[in-house]
Amino acid sequence: MSIPEFLLEVSLVVIAVVSLLTNLSVLLCFTQSADLRSHVPGLFILNLSFSNVLLAIINMPATFIGVAGSAKPLGDLYCQAVSFCETFLTTNAMLSMAALSMDRWVAVVFPLSYSSKMRHRDAFLIVAYSWLHSLTFSLTQLLMHWGGYSHIYASCTVHLDTEDMSHLAAYGTFTVLLHLSSFVFCFVVLCFAYLKVLRVARSHCKRIDVITVQTLLLLVDIHPSVKQRCLAEQKKRRQRATKKICIFIGSFILCFSPYVITRLLELLLSLHVPRYWGIATKCLSYAKASSDPFVYCLLRQQYRKVLVSVISRILGKDRYSLSARSISSTLDTADDNCIARNT
Repeated sequence: MSIPEFLLEVSLVVIAVVSLLTNLSVLLCFTQSADLRSHVPGLFILNLSFSNVLLAIINMPATFIGVAGSAKPLGDLYCQAVSFCETFLTTNAMLSMAALSMDRWVAVVFPLSYSSKMRHRDAFLIVAYSWLHSLTFSLTQLLMHWGGYSHIYASCTVHLDTEDMSHLAAYGTFTVLLHLSSFVFCFVVLCFAYLKVLRVARSHCKRIDVITVQTLLLLVDIHPSVKQRCLAEQKKRRQRATKKICIFIGSFILCFSPYVITRLLELLLSLHVPRYWGIATKCLSYAKASSDPFVYCLLRQQYRKVLVSVISRILGKDRYSLSARSISSTLDTADDNCIARNT
């Protein structure tokens, strides 16, 4: 076994374990909290986490077997089923991310009418469309026998056998449409929604900054160190929204674009894709499943509270639970209460 293969195998195991544990933690939070289930975005997060869990259980082990054995995992029927799941789950996950970004856009840009614009019925319709969209491509792939083992990616994925080159034009059209309607569409939606959110967030920060500066000017007897600390927190608040938007869009581009671009360039018969590069891009696309819980859920106060509560009940440490939740709440509200606590 070469060093690159060993590193790829270790990466797949780590990604699969982290994806499974973190996404199951998100699902556990929903089962334990009625408040999380009552929010409309929760349905999109459930759909995203569900897809990521199945991806970690079905597709990642199959790819690991393909990398370790340098051969097709199990039989043809199994490989076709895994390929069907990959197309469905990956497309469904991307559309869930797009739905979450649109929900955030509606909540920030139209806060007063959010409850009427984004209801549970609307969320169910969006999820239903996501499933229908994903099933359309995955079933087409299955019926046309365009799913199988690809040596370049060491996985069961969208693939055209060299013996079936008569359908090359149809296969190329299918591949382009698949990535245009999933990756490109979601990328455009993410950029539109989050850039709109960033513009509103910056506008709100400017208003808060004006009020903060006016307050500090009125408090002539306040200690200079307190003023300096509050101004520093003010600067952090301005940067926080930009960092979050960069994480949302940047993680999507970083994880999916190398794989999608490689798949599109692969349609050119004269292009040879190195095996290690193909497997690396596949691992990188899997890595999105392990980062989604942190990007969308586990770093938020609501989820942390529920998760800490569940862990504390499992460990039987109620005192630790109260202390941890108190610390988490204090850290989350420190920025907003900076002036009030020091005057």
